[in-house]
Order: sequence, then structure tokens, then C-alpha cells
Amino acid sequence: MTGDRSKPTAPGWRGLPAGIWVLGLVSMLMDISSEMIHALLPVYLTVGLGASALVVGVIEGIAEATAAITKVFSGALSDRIGRRKELAALGYGLAAVTKPVFPLAPSLGWLVAARFIDRVGKGIRAAPRDALVADLAPEGRRGAAFGLRQSLDTFGAFLGPVLAIALMWAFADDFRSVFWVAVIPAFAALGLILFAVKEPARPEGLRRVRNPLSRAEIRLLGRTYWAVVAVAAVFTLARFSEAFLILRAEAAGLSLMLVPLVLVGMNAVYAVSAWPAGVLSDRMSRPGLLMVGLGVLIAADLALALAPGLAGLGLGVALWGLHMGLTQGLMSALVAEAVPAELRGTAFGLFNLVTGGALLLASMIAGGLWQGLGSQATFLAGAAFALIAALGLVPLRRRLG
Repeated sequence: MTGDRSKPTAPGWRGLPAGIWVLGLVSMLMDISSEMIHALLPVYLTVGLGASALVVGVIEGIAEATAAITKVFSGALSDRIGRRKELAALGYGLAAVTKPVFPLAPSLGWLVAARFIDRVGKGIRAAPRDALVADLAPEGRRGAAFGLRQSLDTFGAFLGPVLAIALMWAFADDFRSVFWVAVIPAFAALGLILFAVKEPARPEGLRRVRNPLSRAEIRLLGRTYWAVVAVAAVFTLARFSEAFLILRAEAAGLSLMLVPLVLVGMNAVYAVSAWPAGVLSDRMSRPGLLMVGLGVLIAADLALALAPGLAGLGLGVALWGLHMGLTQGLMSALVAEAVPAELRGTAFGLFNLVTGGALLLASMIAGGLWQGLGSQATFLAGAAFALIAALGLVPLRRRLG
């Protein structure tokens, strides 16, 4: 099931309902809140509370793994009950109520618990939210809908660290004061999804799903969906953690104070490009545009591996952000249109689980290559995986057109 790819009836923002915009703003506000905290949390844990780097790594690893697993069950549950908004709001609510814990926490244990619950909230909301975007999007505008949500979400990821830096200066390096400010956008996001998002009526005749994770239901997701998942998994192996961009910046001689600007710059390009890429994908072959994104990723890896100095770093980071903008929303649109409407939550949950596992594996491979052979080998391997993903797109392009 690939959906109706008819030409959109209205250009730009006019073809998207208010609910899509509100969900994008919800994502943006929560990302501002989360990134204000996460940009400072590793330093706060080590400097403020005396935790080791190993403890920080374990906390982050457990939190992200929990989020990935939770996405599968929340997505399936949204298909079973036939509702998305309540589960998405629950996820945002859990994230919001943890935010005051960060400035109030008297010990490391409280912060670990808050981080864990925050990631559970992310896991609960992700798949139902993406399925809700697909349900709300008009036919022929799903690329634009996912692109808009991704742009606003990424703008939050860009703005959060910038605000954290500015507030740390304003509050004279007072972590807790910055954490208190981060509480405000989190509860604003919760209020928006509770009161400003209206879930569309369930279409008449849409099949009820009793057990979305049963073998029979998973089989109904179809070969096209699993082809998208397979390509996305290989793609993710090429797109290892952005932490390696930070390491590349340090190796290029960028001062420690300016190293965070690498992610700020990458997210700025990502945010600016994601929505136009989504709009464009509604007017041309999505696998074809995804192929362009893979080409940009290969160019980014080659620049980071071979181009010298800060100029090579800047080019590679900008291309990395552009490839994210060209591909991430498109992947979501491909998932939404490859599966039956009643199984979208399950499809997004499984997609997120597989790509999350691939990202963990990719980062382990990248770390091993970096330690054993150096940064050049890491980025050249990323380019090779991107080329493999591009080859996998050839049959998918024939299937989806």
C-alpha cells in the first residue's frame, strides 16, 4: 500500500492542517527543553556531582535503549486502541514532569531516574506521534507534513544548546537556574498537545486490529515496508552518532569552547532543509530524492575524511546537515505510505527499533575504526555503507516509483 501520490492541491503551508503545525511546535518546544538540559548534563554529572565518564555513558546507553524498545509497544498499542493523541500526550507528559527533577535532584540517583523516565516518555510518544502526523496529513502532502515537523523539531535541537550557552553566561554558570528555565517550554509543549491538537475521526470501515504484533499482522506490513526498513538500517550504519563530528572538530584543532558549534551548525542546515525537501518529495520520486541524500552523505564523509583543516570540517558538517534534511522526513513518509493505515503505529515502532539498533551498532563500529585506524577510516567506512544503501534503493525505487 503506497498511498495516493496525486499532486498537492495547495502549495507551501496552505495545504497542511493546523494539527501538523501544532505537532511540529510541540516537538520544537520539547526539544528546546530537552537539549537545554542535555547540552549541560554530562558536564553537570561529572563536575557538579562527581560521576565518572563511564557512568555517564551507561546512563545514556540504558536511556536510549529503553526509548527504542518502548517505541514498538506504544506504536502497537495506538493501533490496537485506534487512538494516537492520548499516548503521544502521555509521552510528552512524562517528559515534562521529569524536567523539574533536574534542578531539584539532591543526588545522582534522582538524575538517573529522571533521565530514564524522560526517555520512556520519548519512547511512548514517538511512534503514535508519527502515525498521527500521517493520519492528519492530506493525501499528496505527507512529505511536506513530515518535513515540516522535522524542521521544527530540529530547530528546537538547534536553539536549545544556544539558549543553554547564553543562560549559563547570564546566570554565571549556575546549572540549576538554566534547568529551571528549561521547565517552561516542556510544559508549554504538553499544554499544546492536550488542548490544541484534535485527532481526526477514524475512517469508516477501517479494520480493527486486535494484536498488532502478531505474526499475521506483521506479515501485512508487506515487502515494501521491510525494504524501506532494510535500506534505512544500512543508511543508519553510514550515519553514526554525531558525537564523531565533535571528535573530528577537536582533531581539526577547533578550541574546546567552540566545539559545540559543530552540532549547532549541523542542526541549522538540517532545520532549514528538511521542510523544503519534504515539499519537493511530494512532487517527485521519494526514493530518487533519498538517493540524492545518500550522495550528499557520501560527499560529507569524503570531506570529513579527506579535506584538511577547518575548511574540510565546515564543508563536511554542512553536507551532513543537508543529508539529514533530505532524508529523515522522507523515510517517515515512505513508512507511512508503505503500510495499511491501521498498522502505522506498529510500523513506526518497529522502524524506530531497527534504526535505533543500527545506530548503536554504527557508533560501535565507528568507535572501533576510530581507535584502531583513525578518523579517516571511520568516515570512509561511512561512505561505503552509504553506497551500499544507495544500491539497495534501486529495487525500492522501482517498487514505489
